[in-house]
Parts: sequence; structure tokens; C-alpha cells
Amino acid sequence: MKKSGKRLVDRRKFLKGAAVGGVATLVASTGAAGAQQSLVARSAPAPAIPPIPRAEADPSAEVNVLTADRTGSDFMVDVIKALGFEYVAANPGSSFRALHESLVNYGGNKNPEFITCCHEESSVALAQGYSAVEGKPMLVLAHSTVGLQHASMGIYNAWAGRAPIFIILGNTVDAAERRPGVEWDHSAQDAAAMVRDYTKWDDVPASLPHFAESAVRAYRIAMTPPREPVVLVADSTLQESPIPQNATFHIPKLTLDTAPQGDSGSVAEAARLLVAADNPVVIAGHVVRSQASMQQFIEFAEALQVPIVDQGGNLPSRHPLNQSLGGRGLIASADVILGLNVEDFWGALHNYRDQLHRSYQSITRSNAKLITITTGDLYLKSNYQDFQRLQDVDLAMAADPEVTLASLTEAVKRLTTDDRKRVFQDRGAKLAAANHKAAEQARVDASYAWEASPISIPRLSAEVWAAVKNEDWAGGIGGVEWNYEKYYQRTRLSSAAGVGFAAPSAVGAALAQRKNGRLYVHQQNDGDLMYAPGVLWTAAHHRIPMLWVMHNNRAYHQEVMHLQRMANRHQRGIENAGIGTTILDPNIDYAKLAQSMGWYAEGPISDPKDLGPALRRAVDVVKRGQPALLDTVTQPR
Repeated sequence: MKKSGKRLVDRRKFLKGAAVGGVATLVASTGAAGAQQSLVARSAPAPAIPPIPRAEADPSAEVNVLTADRTGSDFMVDVIKALGFEYVAANPGSSFRALHESLVNYGGNKNPEFITCCHEESSVALAQGYSAVEGKPMLVLAHSTVGLQHASMGIYNAWAGRAPIFIILGNTVDAAERRPGVEWDHSAQDAAAMVRDYTKWDDVPASLPHFAESAVRAYRIAMTPPREPVVLVADSTLQESPIPQNATFHIPKLTLDTAPQGDSGSVAEAARLLVAADNPVVIAGHVVRSQASMQQFIEFAEALQVPIVDQGGNLPSRHPLNQSLGGRGLIASADVILGLNVEDFWGALHNYRDQLHRSYQSITRSNAKLITITTGDLYLKSNYQDFQRLQDVDLAMAADPEVTLASLTEAVKRLTTDDRKRVFQDRGAKLAAANHKAAEQARVDASYAWEASPISIPRLSAEVWAAVKNEDWAGGIGGVEWNYEKYYQRTRLSSAAGVGFAAPSAVGAALAQRKNGRLYVHQQNDGDLMYAPGVLWTAAHHRIPMLWVMHNNRAYHQEVMHLQRMANRHQRGIENAGIGTTILDPNIDYAKLAQSMGWYAEGPISDPKDLGPALRRAVDVVKRGQPALLDTVTQPR
């Protein structure tokens, strides 16, 4: 540990030097324009701030201020670096001012690099987009009570999306240490309480060794399936207090826990049922987390020649066993159904009618055997109902399906006789034909309204695919044309469907892809962007290249449809369904909005014939390392 060579410094001399010499140095080093933007520089020298004497002190006595080479926040940075964080997203806040300063100066603003966000909810969503690509947490700093309340929606999205976000929250626990005034409004005795229902773990370290142990523990907990957000409270006094000269602290070694695997008996029984089935179906949520595990998933599917209703992008989109387009019919005829990390297994097996009297009906055969392998049963909380309705099953494994796939595949292969192999091959041929037929029908469906203005979503998807298909792309818009072959091309983002999530999470995903030189493509909804448009500035400021294509239907259209449904149910007509649900009068010019924050942008584009040339121009800009946005005015859906 570096030893401090500094002692007490005369406060009056210190403030005089800071007020006069500091401004002169700033102007000389940054120029007049830079000085005008500084919070320190002014048109005239700032007067020295007189000391505030304590009531019991002699006003004529010397008042000293303590400086130090090493404070608690420096050691916190050592811990953060040991955990391997690449970036830290934050909107600045005084409750973590020491940690902020240590990150950018002591830590050199590298590993982690500071990503400036304009809203705490955006910070968390950005971190979730990053984690979806990298498969590991990104660090987020939040400012005490008010910052955590802003961040809470992002944290809930991460909770519902099973995302490992690592949040450090500033707070001043000791009332005797709080600055008078606003710091009392920004402090709490249990700061993490407001998000405890939708975080996996939190702690308030009372010492630096405690901080080191809790940080390593929090990282391990966040990364153990089901992966979820964690919160560590960094007390401001602990951050700002100097470290004794000869103190040494241990940082525990980070060793991630092995994910739980299905037990051998249950795996063998699942394999037996699948091999013996005439019409097995696999419904897959988010299972694979790497290219290697995608290959393992392909091997499993091909060993059985089983149809995959792929809800999580586990198979290449054009793989013949990917039956996502015709999944409901296959589920209805299945005799064995295997659910892998399916968020809503009950919903996948039922038809639900949202009418005056809500009703539902199972679509499965009465004798169908149901199997689940999911981490969802490993960790639940009671208040927030993101765990969905309980489905009766015949065999349940509380395990990680990704790490269970290898043993399940081997068990299937051991049980597969030559006769069953021929049955599987015949089934695979029929599934390939069905896949081709469904894709052709989707292409026909996409041709409707091809020349329409506003632009149809299938036309938009096809034009964007044509513009990027020869690039090393990731993200995408989806649609029948898009060929997802590699694991990294899909960004597997799930959330609580909170509006305002898509824009910042896309910036986080693009940030993660930047070092790979990939062209990140994103379709952005208009209403979602208006929740926190400051994320556009974050992308431009940090030179995060990405292509955004607006789905600008000038409405919160899902809510338009809900209002139409209610109006029809109440027999009042749908003429007023646009009140409170549309984004009109005035129409928002998203191109100008993006341009004002440093993006290349064009639009509004409502004629589909203008799409191709505009996309080519935008792609060229992104390939030069800049973000680009096209404001495309579209059909509602």
C-alpha cells in the first residue's frame, strides 16, 4: 500500500491557492472556451471562502484541513479492479464523490472506464444491455435515496430479466457526519430497503475489509443462476476517510460458483421420455450463454430431431428444427413437452382470452408428459409476481439447463436405437419441410402493404437486412429475412416490459460490441425513447457506434389497442382511443433530437422508396465510428 507523505495543510493557504492559482492553471491548460464551461472558472477570480469556526473554538485559531494520498475510496477502486469491471455507468452524485474521484484519478479511468449517463434508470438499463452481450456484470453507481429511486425501475427490469447488475450506492449512515441541509434528504438508515424486494442480495460494509469481502460475495451471488442484481452500500465516511499509513487489506479471490446441474436420475428419466415420444417438443427460453453452448444445444436438438419452439434465440434462425413460426400447433399435438428456462410455461401451454369474463383453455393433450429444467425455481420472492402462473408438471429439475444439456444429450444418445434413429430422421425431414413452408408463408405475409406509407414493419425489416447483411453485425430487427447464425448476433434482453428500457439497454449492448468492431443494429420505439432521451448524448459522447432505426408510429400503440378493447367492451366506439395514447400535435422530430445530441440522423422518412439510400448512408457513418439514427414513420404494428 502506498504510504501518505502529506500532513495537515493550512486551510486559508489551501483555499487561497485553489481559488486563484487553480483558475489560472485551468484557463492556461484548456483555453478560454474550456474555462467558460468549467464549474470552477468565472469572469473574475473567486474569493477565498472563509472558514466556519466551531462554536466552542477560538475564531482566531488556525483551522486545518486534512489531505491524504490514500482514502477508503482508493481501496474500493482496488477491489473494483480486482473484480474485472470494464465500465462503470453513473449519473454523478455527491454521496459517491470520493469513489468517483478515485475511479478517474487513482484508477486512471480505465477498467473501469466511466460512462456518463443522464439518468440513473438509464445507467442500470445500459449495464443490462452490456451484460446481455458480455455475460458478466457491469458496475453502476447510484446516488443515495434519490438516485436509487430513479434507478429502481431499471433494477426491476433487471430483476425480471435475470440480469447480473452490480450497483454501488452512496449513502451517509452516521448522522453526525452528514452535511447540513440536502444531505439529510439524501441519506437513509437502510438505503437499499426500497429495492430489496427485487434484488438478490445487499449489504452495508462497515469497514474496508468488510467492503472487499462483500464486493466479492455480491459478484458471486449476482452471477450464480438465476442471475440477478445486487446492491452494495458504500458509506460516504468510509469512502472519504484516510487509510492509516501502514494498513494492509486483503481482497478475497473471486471464484464463481458452478451452476447447479440436473441430477442423474432425473436426467435419465427425461431422456427416456423424450426418446420414446412420438411427438416431443422443446420450448426453450434463455438457455445458451456462449457460442459453445449454442453448439451444444444444436447437438441436443439434432440427436432427437426434435422441434424447438425457440423463445430465447438458442438455435440459428434458419436451422430446420427451429419451429418458432408454427410452435402452437406442435405443442397441441405433443406427447412430451420439455421446457427449458421458460419464463411463462403455463402461458405457453394455454390459450387465454382477455374478455369481460377472462377465460383460458389448455392446448395440450390430456396425457402429455411435461418436464421442466429451470433456474426459476431456485430463487423466488413473494411480493412482485414476475414468476408467472404455476403449471402442473410430471418431472421438475431445479437446475441450469445450459450445464444440464451435455448430460441430457449423452443420455439421449445412449438410449437411441437404430430403429428410433430412423424415426428421428423421418421426423427431422418433416420438420425441415414445415420450417420451409412457414418461412415462405411469412415472406408472402411480409409483402402486404409493401409500398404503403407510413412504412410497414416487414418492409422496414427487409430494407435494414439488405443494408447490413454483408457486415459483421449484431443486434438486428428480426423478421423472416434475418439470418441469425452466431450466438453474438442476438442480444438476449428480457425485462419487466418497463417502457424506457429499450433505448439505454441498446446503448449498453453496442458499447459491449464496440471493441469487436461489430455494426450494432437496433429498432427503437418512439415512446420508449422519450422516457430518457439523454441516452443519445451518452452514446455520442462516448463514441459508441450503432445504427438506430425508429419504429415511429407516433403512439403508445399497445395502449391504443387496450383503450379500443375497453371501448368496444363498454359499447362506446373507438373514436377517442387516441386521447392519452398518441404522440401527436406536435409530431416529434427524432432526427433533430438525435442531431442535437451529436448523432448523424435523417428523417422523418415515410416513403419506403427512400429507405434504402438513407440506410446505406447511415451504415457508412456507423462504420466510421459514429452513431446514426433514421427517423422512420411506420405502420402501428
